[in-house]
Amino acid sequence: MKKRSPLLRALSYTRKRLPALFAAMLLYCASVFCTLRIPVFIGKAIDMLTDSGSMDLSRISSCLVTCAAYALANGLAMWLANLLSGRVVSSVVEEVRNDAFCNLQSLPISYLDTHPSGDTSSRIISDADIFTDGLLLGFSNLLTGAATIIGTLICMWRLDYRIAIVVVVLTPMSFLLTRLISRNTHDLFASQAVQRGVESSFLDETIGNQKLVKSFCREDERIESFREIDDELTEYSRRGTFFSSLVNPSTRVVNNTVYACVALVGGFACIAGTGGLTVGNLSSLLSYASQYGKPFNEITSVITELQNALTSAGRLFDLIDEEPEEPDAQDPASLSDVRGDICLSNVYFSYNKNEKLIEDISISAEAGSHIAIVGPTGCGKTTVINLLLRFYDTDSGNITIDGTDIRDLTRNDLRSCYGMVLQDTWLKTASIMENLRFGRADATDEEIFEACRLTEADSFISRLPDGYETMISSDSSTLSEGQKQLLCITRVVLALPPVLILDEATSSIDTRTELKVQRALELLMEGRTSIIVAHRLSTIRNADKIVVMKDGKIVETGRHEELLAKRGLYCSLYSSQFEAEENQEVHSD
Repeated sequence: MKKRSPLLRALSYTRKRLPALFAAMLLYCASVFCTLRIPVFIGKAIDMLTDSGSMDLSRISSCLVTCAAYALANGLAMWLANLLSGRVVSSVVEEVRNDAFCNLQSLPISYLDTHPSGDTSSRIISDADIFTDGLLLGFSNLLTGAATIIGTLICMWRLDYRIAIVVVVLTPMSFLLTRLISRNTHDLFASQAVQRGVESSFLDETIGNQKLVKSFCREDERIESFREIDDELTEYSRRGTFFSSLVNPSTRVVNNTVYACVALVGGFACIAGTGGLTVGNLSSLLSYASQYGKPFNEITSVITELQNALTSAGRLFDLIDEEPEEPDAQDPASLSDVRGDICLSNVYFSYNKNEKLIEDISISAEAGSHIAIVGPTGCGKTTVINLLLRFYDTDSGNITIDGTDIRDLTRNDLRSCYGMVLQDTWLKTASIMENLRFGRADATDEEIFEACRLTEADSFISRLPDGYETMISSDSSTLSEGQKQLLCITRVVLALPPVLILDEATSSIDTRTELKVQRALELLMEGRTSIIVAHRLSTIRNADKIVVMKDGKIVETGRHEELLAKRGLYCSLYSSQFEAEENQEVHSD
C-alpha cells in the first residue's frame, strides 16, 4: 500500500482538534481583515487632507482612531490565534512522539539490534522538535499569507480593477521562481536528517564509552571521525540552505516589480483623472501592493523550515509504521503453578538466513535442575537465551515450558516465568529502592531489605550517603560495576521467578564479591530451574548438566567430572582457564 505523504499524515492528527484549529483559522482571518481595513481609512484621511476645501479635523481624527482600533484588534486576534495554533501543534507533536515511542515498545528485538539507538532517539527527540517548529511557522505563515493575498486582491479590484489585473498577471512569476529553485531542496534536507541521525548515533556511542576511548588513547581518532561525519552534515545543510535562501530574494524582486508597476500605473491614472482614482486611493493601493508581496516573502522563507519539518516528520512516521513483532496467539494457552520443565527440540535458527548459526539443538531441563551452557565466544550461547525468551522465534523446531509450546503463550506470560540477570547491567535513573522494585512492583520495604541482606548488597547500600534512597543510573559513577551487577541480581531475588536465566551474571564482580553472590544464588536456585551461561567454568562445576557448544552445535553434554574424563572441548577450556587463574595467582603473590 502506498504511504501517504508526511503532510497528509500530520493533518490526520488534527481531526481531534478541529474546533481549536478552526477557531485559530478564524482569528488569523480576522487579523488579516483588520490589517486590510487600515489602508482604507488612511486613504480617506489623505483625501480629506488634499481636498481643495477646508479640512474636517474631526473626520480625520475619527479615521485615525478607527485605524488605531483595527491595529489593536489585529494584535489581539494574532495573539489568540498564535496561542491556539501553538497548543494544537504541541498536542499533535506530543501524540506523534507518543505513538512513535509506543510502537518502539512493540517492535521486535531484531529491529533494535539492526538500528542504532542514537538514530532512533534522534527521531523521537530532534526530529519531533524540528517537526514542531516547522508546523508552527508553516501553519501561521501559510494561512495568514493565503488570506492576505486573496484579501488584498479583492481590495485592489474594488479600488481599481486595471491595477488588480496588472498584479494578477505578474504574480505567476513568483510561483515559477519558487518552484524552480526549491525543487531540489527536499532531497538535500532528507539527506541532512539521515546524517543527523548518524551523528547522534556516533555521539551516543562515544559518550557512553568515553572511558574506553581514553584508556586506548583514541581521542584524536574519535575527533577525526566526528569531523568527517559533521563535515558531511554541514555540507548537506549548507547546500540545502543555499538553494532555499535563493527563493526569498528572487520573490522580493518580483514583489518590488509589482509595487513599481502599481505606482506607475496608478500615478498616471491619478494625473489623467481616469477611473476616479484619487491620491488617497493610490496610497491605499500602494499599501495593498506592499502587503500583497509580503506573504510571498514569508511563505518562501518558510519553505526551508517546512521541508525540513516534513522530512523529520517522515522519519517519525517511518518509525510509527514499522511492523510490530508477530502478535501473540489469538487463543493463548495459560500456565499456572509453573514447575519449570524446559525443553528445546531440534531447534534451528540464524539471524542472517544466509549464514547458519544454531543447528539441531536439543536441550532438556527438568524442573528444579541447573543447566549450564558453555563454549567459545560466538558459539550461540546467548542466542539460546534469546530463543527461550522469544526475543527471536526459531526457524524450525520448538521450545516448550511445562509441555506447552512457548509460541502458544503470550510473551508477557512467558517472560513472567523467567528471572534474568544479563552480562550488561541496566539500572534506570531513580533511587536504589525504585530500581529494586522494578523486579516486583508490589514488594514491601521489608522484602527489599531481606533480599538485599540475602545477596549482601545491604552492606554497601547502607554505606551510601542516602542509603536506599540514593539516586543512581546505568551511567552513574556512584557505584562500581560489581555493585551494579549485585543490584541486578538482588532485583531477580526479589521477583522469585520459577525459572532463572543467568547470562554471565557474575562477570563484573570481583572474586570476593562473587563468593558472596554465589552463596545467594545457590539459595535462590534451590528448587528452581536454572539456565546458566558462563565463561568462568569454576562457577558451574555443581551444575546438574553442562551443555558444551561450538559453532552453533552441541558437541558435549554431561556433568563436570564426566566431561573432564572425556578429555574433549570442555576439558580443554577448563584446563586453559585453570592454568590462567593459577598463573594470575602466582603473579599476584
